[in-house]
Amino acid sequence: MNICIICVGKLKEKYLSAGVEEYLKRLRAYAKVEIRETKEEPFSEPLNEKNLAAVLDKEAERVSALIPSRFYVIALDRRGEQPSSSELAALMEEQCVYGQGNIAFIIGGPLGLAQSVLDKADYILSFSKFTFPHQLMRLILVEQIYRALTIINKEKYHK
Repeated sequence: MNICIICVGKLKEKYLSAGVEEYLKRLRAYAKVEIRETKEEPFSEPLNEKNLAAVLDKEAERVSALIPSRFYVIALDRRGEQPSSSELAALMEEQCVYGQGNIAFIIGGPLGLAQSVLDKADYILSFSKFTFPHQLMRLILVEQIYRALTIINKEKYHK
């Protein structure tokens, strides 16, 4: 399985970087995982609708350029589906068995993702209706990918 995680912005906090690295290390036993980053578009608040759309559109261009071809695309958005960990594992396993075995996850920046990116996604995933910092979502995502792969492999990590 090949997993590509596309992120708007870089990790700045050392504790988040350490957590992500730990799960990436664990994931190597199950999949090839690559993280691709693109820069956040600068903005100042308050943002009107036009400026918000301009920022999101610029980020969307950069994100779209990073999506590998022939990958099943899962975009993170709080308005998306909220599967259980087991259901996410089943979705990923289905892509391995019936798809290309390639999954790309997309995490937006502080303003989220443009609708054009969401429209390109095969699945819109939400971990909660809460809003989380996009940098923290990277850690949550890699942990859930690891959890899903241990579920698929019938290992004890998932309780």
